[in-house]
Amino acid sequence: MSRTALRICPLCEATCGLTLTVEGTRVTGARGDREDVFSKGFICPKGASFGAVDSDPDRLRTPLVRRDGELREATWEEAFDAVAAGLRPVLEGHGANSVGVVLGNPNVHTVAGALYPQVLLAGLRTRSVFTASTLDQMPKHVSSGLLFGDANAIPVPDLDHTDHLLLIGANPLESNGSLCTAPDFPGKLKALKARGGHLTVVDPRRTRTAKLADRHLAIRPGTDALLLAAMAHTLFAEDLVGLAHLAPHVQGLDELREAIRDFTPEAVAEACDIDAPTIRALARELAAAPTAAVYARIGSCTVPHGTLASWLVDVLNILTGNLDRPGGALFPQAATDRTPRPAGPGRGFALGRWHSRVRQLPEAKGELPISALAEEIDTATDEGEPLRALIVVAANPVLSAPDGDRLDRALGSLDFMVSVDPYLNETSRHADVVLPPPPPSQSPHHDFAFNTLAVRNQVRYSRPAVPLEPGRMAESEILARLILAATGMHGADPAAVDAMVVDQTLGKAVQEEHSPVHGRDPRELAGQLTGDTGPERRLDMMLRLGPYGDGFGVRPDGLTLDKLLAHPHGIDLGPLRPRLPQPLRTASGKVELLPGPVAADLPRLRAALRERPEGLVLVGRRHLRSNNSWMHNVPALTGGSNRCTLHIHPEDAARLGVRDGTDVRVKGAGGEVVAPAEVTDAVRPGVVSLPHGWGHDRPGTRLGHAATAPGVNVNQLLDGSLLDPLSGNAVLNGIPVQLAASL
Repeated sequence: MSRTALRICPLCEATCGLTLTVEGTRVTGARGDREDVFSKGFICPKGASFGAVDSDPDRLRTPLVRRDGELREATWEEAFDAVAAGLRPVLEGHGANSVGVVLGNPNVHTVAGALYPQVLLAGLRTRSVFTASTLDQMPKHVSSGLLFGDANAIPVPDLDHTDHLLLIGANPLESNGSLCTAPDFPGKLKALKARGGHLTVVDPRRTRTAKLADRHLAIRPGTDALLLAAMAHTLFAEDLVGLAHLAPHVQGLDELREAIRDFTPEAVAEACDIDAPTIRALARELAAAPTAAVYARIGSCTVPHGTLASWLVDVLNILTGNLDRPGGALFPQAATDRTPRPAGPGRGFALGRWHSRVRQLPEAKGELPISALAEEIDTATDEGEPLRALIVVAANPVLSAPDGDRLDRALGSLDFMVSVDPYLNETSRHADVVLPPPPPSQSPHHDFAFNTLAVRNQVRYSRPAVPLEPGRMAESEILARLILAATGMHGADPAAVDAMVVDQTLGKAVQEEHSPVHGRDPRELAGQLTGDTGPERRLDMMLRLGPYGDGFGVRPDGLTLDKLLAHPHGIDLGPLRPRLPQPLRTASGKVELLPGPVAADLPRLRAALRERPEGLVLVGRRHLRSNNSWMHNVPALTGGSNRCTLHIHPEDAARLGVRDGTDVRVKGAGGEVVAPAEVTDAVRPGVVSLPHGWGHDRPGTRLGHAATAPGVNVNQLLDGSLLDPLSGNAVLNGIPVQLAASL
């Protein structure tokens, strides 16, 4: 007999509500939940394939432990014994920084991935932390930290109310949005146009999003910061700056005007390949619109000036008075955010508090560039111990980071490695222990991270749709046991991890004067928490202490876990609202328009005015039915237009003698790959494009379907040397390549 169960989709950032059809313990269908307060029934092909993703036969079901050189099935007890035995000698013999932690994007899609890694890092006290953020979004965190004092204070466009939207390096019709959580992004863009609004897309590719635009500008890859600087220059030159309500909260306006004086539209036009009149028109339209928002993503982050481009996006929103107002770009307020503190100066945001061992690359937001991971393992220096052990949680850097071949070799040289991963993939195949979490249907879901980026304030929670399969272990327990094994408490009750976090959090809350529980007994507060599991108790605590919470009885109508469970389709908390100055944590208590590190990096951008790429440059792309490297193992999400082909413009193809469908050899600084050509005018001349996340042809993996059409690893064309210096983000777009028809 079949039944239905509600579930929030964990397969991309849109976080759509699903109604699952369940037969026994198997998900056999998925459709959009029309009553979901946020997504209102929208679903994409990934969500519709939830059952196929969930029941992928290649998902690991039991732990694997390396014995006599081979990974073999083991019990959970044996696996955690092996983790403790492998990690503790490294920590005790070589120090905390000799153990690295690598966190992948899927962590932000699960409850456990949001709640436990920070506890692990605090327990290990290692500075060797690497995440996927330095492959796609760290420039936005850094620019927000410098502007607003908080690296997680990221404004998002008010899509439902704006009159004018400028998208740069973003393709939400394929990605469903990024650092902007918005179910049915395509529908919101169509609604913008239907109400008379204007959509401009700046992208070197004519993407599905670009085809929807009123204006598409095929910019030269990597020059987004130049274009944005020239637009800001125009606003100053034509007296179009209008801070309006922002004026009391902003400092550095005159310094900013002087800093960008060289970036006239004429000065940047040739480098960007966009003429000066068009650049001026973009600035004028932005200033003239009743409301407007500038939004940029991957294409503008993964370039040499990613942080400057991210900074200039918000600068334009500020100069036109569109930051922190309806229809512009606003700061979301998630239900699990910390208790709002009174407005006022904060500690600000610092970069480079420590550096990597080999290249002395600065940390950002507590992380080192993942492009440095291989060298931190395989290179000896006088600057401390190399990495000897690695804890990898939901990450596949062999495919996602530059120069996977070098990293592949480096991982094989480690003393010990443990992976938390449902698959034996290109990275986890090197582990000494693999700990597989259960499939999504057997796990709870709440979007701790994405609700801080949502275009409407709301809160939703899904309990597991089906019971935990016998022999499985909940992801929360896996990570709790991993924390205990890594920090010298192997064998302790995993519930102790959640209890420790609750005690520490409530202990701090009762000491904060602005907290609703100031002066109360933390033990009495802990006794009020509800929930069937440690993660649920922690969620209840965060909801109660949060901006909409009941404050442990102080506000009877406020949020609690029980109230949330009584609303299975979620609770709507209303549209985004102006919040300044409360989110600001800068030392001045104001938006600091020209932070020191940004000013120091502007000479590098001025030098780019004279740069012209010779030959072809490469950009990436993604497909609606893909999400990084792991969805290629689901037959329903592969094939058709979701193929690993090299897009090349007809003019370039004719010049190089490349015919559609023939193999092309692509060479970059890190190596070369061979991929079939797809001749298309969807890319501008001088630009070629390969998708990210392919290359499933390494031995020792268990990705049966992906291996039938492995594609090539575009990141092998990179050697890891190209980084945005402020954020450490890898340069993945606009890189020079050489092409030749393959013999």
